[in-house]
Amino acid sequence: MNDFNAMIQRRSFLTQVGMCVGLGVVPIAGCAADRPEKWSAVDARVRKAVDEGQCPGAVLAVGSKGQVAHSYVYGRRALVPEIQPMLWQTVFDMASLTKPLITALAIMQYVERGTIGIDELVTHYLPEFGSMGKESITIRLLLTHYSGLPPDVPLKAPWSGKEEAVRLVMNSPLVAKPGERFLYSDINYITLGLIIEKLSGQSLAVYAHENILSPMGLKHSQFLPPVSERAVIAPTQFDDEGHLLQGVVHDPTSRRMGGVAGHAGFFSTADDVCLYAQELLNRLKGRESRFPLKQETLASMVVPEQPQGKTDLRGFGWDLHTSFSTPRGELFSSQSFGHTGFTGTSLWIDPVSEAYVVLLTNRVHPYGGHSVVSLRHDVATLVAQALAS
Repeated sequence: MNDFNAMIQRRSFLTQVGMCVGLGVVPIAGCAADRPEKWSAVDARVRKAVDEGQCPGAVLAVGSKGQVAHSYVYGRRALVPEIQPMLWQTVFDMASLTKPLITALAIMQYVERGTIGIDELVTHYLPEFGSMGKESITIRLLLTHYSGLPPDVPLKAPWSGKEEAVRLVMNSPLVAKPGERFLYSDINYITLGLIIEKLSGQSLAVYAHENILSPMGLKHSQFLPPVSERAVIAPTQFDDEGHLLQGVVHDPTSRRMGGVAGHAGFFSTADDVCLYAQELLNRLKGRESRFPLKQETLASMVVPEQPQGKTDLRGFGWDLHTSFSTPRGELFSSQSFGHTGFTGTSLWIDPVSEAYVVLLTNRVHPYGGHSVVSLRHDVATLVAQALAS
């Protein structure tokens, strides 16, 4: 059906929860004019997090009714080897935001074309996947993290290379029965990335550029940023050899795979994430949009799609109501959705209020960092309060 609101009514959420990301206020060219004082509590929460060392710096953007209503840049993007200021144009390692922004969207493009069936067995696309009890896993179970696969492939052994990663994925055992419970797993999205590459005959990076990033005009987003652009990228932390990761993916599995994987490896900016979020909202609401899915297909991604009877609510790529949903805060609607990244990134979108919150930090810099979970929650709540004032 084409009416997103009707679909939401038909498939309503079980509960209303929340949390969001702490952000601040620094005027950025092109932002909508607004009363600066209404955002003072939001900015103060971001400053507090940075000043207390929870992250070196932060870039915040709040979208409302089709424009960036508020933005804030505070702190530093690098503390070592030299101090560098955080900038609106800073490029971030998006970590697990790769999952919904790129991989899930790509899978749904194939669903829309009729090439992939949501409830088709993974072995239909990757026959070698059907070992160690995995033969009953479907595309739906991968997308919603109900496959029963462990959180990651083994990393203690010093393996490297995509070929070895594929072998480890195909031979991975289960830690729960497929469909039994929600268990967040990078292996789910590594597998989905492999399916995209097999069907397209391209690397995920090339597919994403040609079918997602370029059509939407995301000019500062990519896998594998060139060395020439690393100066504007927020560094994360030191690898096992003592090299500071800057423009090289932080996630160790993706890094061993060469930096391109379905679960992590995507780099982007606040500008581009805002554009992505707005185009997504435009498509959901039936307005003109460059988002590369039909309204009906996109709507199916942001309502509960987990196995019947399960109460950890996941869409296709997007988090709805699980233990990871703290970036909703206390006030965004139960129809809102989003995702986080381990490096300190997050995006939360509320189609009811037509608002979104982008919070980008490199909280793992330089030596592992601290949690920004409470920051995300508090910022979301304060943003929702400000939007209502």
